Amino acid sequence: MKQERRRDQATRQDKERARDRDRKRGDEQVRDRMGGRSPERGQDRGRDQEALDQGRDQRRDSGERPDSGEGLRSGEGLRSGEGLRSGEEPGSGEGLDVRALAAATGLDPRRAFEVLSVLGDGSWWTLADLVRRAATSRRSVEAVLREVRAERSGDRFRLPRQRARDLLAAPHRPLDPAGPVDHLLPAHADVVERMAGLIAKAPRARQALDHVSATPETVVRRALLLGARSWPPGAKVLCVGDHDLTSLAVASLYPDAEVAVADIDERILAYIDRCAAELGLPVRTRWADLRLGLPPSLHGYADVAVTDPPYTPEGIGLFVARCVEGLRDPDQGRVMLAYGASERTPMLALKVQAALQDLNLAYEAMYPDFNRYFGAEAIGSAADLYVLRPTTKSRPAVAARVERFSAAIYTQGPQSVESQGGSGDEQRLARVAAFAPELLVGEWPAGFMTRTPRVRPATWLAKPYAASPERVAIAVPAGLEAALPRLLLAARAGHVRAFTAEPPGDVSRLAGALSPVYELAVRDGAVDAVRRPPAEDAAGRLLRGLLERAHGKLVNTWREALIGAHPGLTKRQARDVVLRAAPWADGVCALELPVHRLTELGDAIRATLRAAESAA
Repeated sequence: MKQERRRDQATRQDKERARDRDRKRGDEQVRDRMGGRSPERGQDRGRDQEALDQGRDQRRDSGERPDSGEGLRSGEGLRSGEGLRSGEEPGSGEGLDVRALAAATGLDPRRAFEVLSVLGDGSWWTLADLVRRAATSRRSVEAVLREVRAERSGDRFRLPRQRARDLLAAPHRPLDPAGPVDHLLPAHADVVERMAGLIAKAPRARQALDHVSATPETVVRRALLLGARSWPPGAKVLCVGDHDLTSLAVASLYPDAEVAVADIDERILAYIDRCAAELGLPVRTRWADLRLGLPPSLHGYADVAVTDPPYTPEGIGLFVARCVEGLRDPDQGRVMLAYGASERTPMLALKVQAALQDLNLAYEAMYPDFNRYFGAEAIGSAADLYVLRPTTKSRPAVAARVERFSAAIYTQGPQSVESQGGSGDEQRLARVAAFAPELLVGEWPAGFMTRTPRVRPATWLAKPYAASPERVAIAVPAGLEAALPRLLLAARAGHVRAFTAEPPGDVSRLAGALSPVYELAVRDGAVDAVRRPPAEDAAGRLLRGLLERAHGKLVNTWREALIGAHPGLTKRQARDVVLRAAPWADGVCALELPVHRLTELGDAIRATLRAAESAA
C-alpha cells in the first residue's frame, strides 16, 4: 500500500512538472509575440494600480488643467524608445495581436480593438481627440500607444494603415451599435451649430466645481432622448446643475416646454438668462447650493429632471436626491443622469450605483458612452446616460438620507471629498466670542458658547427664524461662500458678522447687491453687515421690504406693496404689472434669485411703480 501511494504521489508530481513546463513554453511564445514582455505585466499593473488610481481616475479633469503627473500631456515627448517619429519602421511592437495587446495594457480586447481601429484609420490624432473618440481613459490610450509604438508628429499620433491591418487581423469584428437618437441628430444640425457657439462663449470651467463641458452633439442628443422618452409639449424640465447648457438645447428643440435651472455658479446662471432672453427661450434660473436644499419653487416642479453631477458617490447621491425632490409626479417622472468612470476602476461605478440603490430608484435604461466631453480624459472623455425611475420608496429614502450627504461632494478644491477637516481656529473663535452674538448659524465646535442658540444653515434658509436676535454670527465653511448673500438676507438682525474659512476678498459686488439692506465691510477677517436705516423714497422702501421678507413669495409681497402705494389697483392688475416688468420673479422668493437678478430688482421696482400709477 505504501509503495502504491508513493507511485501515485510520484505520478502527480510528474504531471505537475509537465504542466509547469508547458506553461513556461506558452509564456515564452507570448513574450516572443510581445517583444520580450511578460503576458501578465499589463494585468498585474492594472491590478496593482487600481486602488491607488480610484480617486484620481474618477476626476473629470478639465481640458484646461489635466491631472498633474498622470501619463502624457498632449505635445509631450514619450520616454526614449516608447514612440516612433514619422517615417521610422515599427520595432519591437511587431507580432502583437488584439488579445496580446489587451493583456499587455490591462484592457479588455474589445476596448483595445476600439483604440486600434481609431488610431489606424490613417489620420493624425491628438491624444485628447483619440481619448474622446475611443471613449477610453487617457492612461489606457497611452499604454496602447507605447505598446504599438505609434508614429508621432509633435502632439499627434497615428498608426500606419498596413500596421493597423496586421494588428487587427482577426475573424471577429465587434459590433458598433448606434446610439438611441444618433439617427435623429442630422435633422437638427442647426441646433448643434447654435449650441456649439453658446458653449464656446460660456464662462470658463471651474475646476473646484468639477466643471467639464459636454460637446454640442451631446447636449442635443440629451434633448432628443428626453423628447423620445417623455412628452415635451407642456412639460416642465428641471436641470440640476447646468454648466453644459442642456437647458438651452432642450428649450431650442421644444419651445412649448418650460425649463428651470438650479445651479451654484452665478456666472452660469447669468449667461443662461442672457442667452435665453436673446433667443426667446422659455428658461428660468434659480441659485442653489444643493447641500443646503433645493429652491422651494422647484419642489414638485418637473416632469423630467436632468443632471450631470460631480462624479463622487456623495455628489451623485445628493444631486439625484434633489432631482427626485423636484419631480411633480414620482410615478410618472424620470431622472436622466450622466455618470462615467474609468474602465480601470469598476469599484467607483459600484459605489455610485450603490448610492442610487439606496434611493430605491429603478434603472429604466442605461446608454454606454452616450455623453462626450471636452476634457475628462481620466474617464475617456465619456460618460453613460442613466434613465432612472422613482419607486414608491424613493421619496422616503431621499428624506431619510439627503441630510446625511457630506458637504464635500466634489473631486477637487476646498469642498472635495479629500479636503474635509475640522476648524480648530482658536483666533477665529476668540473673535466670534468678542462679537458676543445672540445666535450662531452654521457648524461650530461642540464646546463653544454652549448657552448661545444655534441653527443649521439649511434651516436658516428654509424658513424665518422665530426670534429676533440683534447680533448674529454665521460660520461659512470652505466651498459655501456662494451662499453668503442668502445667509445675510435670511437674517433680520441689526448686526450680522459672517466668518469665512479664508480671509474675505473683494466684497464690492456683494455690497452693491445687498446695499438696500446692509452696509458691508470687512472687519477682523470677517464680513460685517450692519442694517441701514429705512429708505425715504417709495422705490427704496419697496425694495427694502422685498429683501427683508426674503423667505416669502416675491410676487405676492411686491403685489401688496403696489396696492398699498396705489389703492385703486386690484390684486390681478398689480400682479400683471409685476410680471410684465419681471417675469423671472414668478413663483420665487428672494433667496432663490441669482445675484444678477438681485441687482436688477431696483430698476424693475421703479418700472412697476410707474406702470401702477398709470393703471390706477
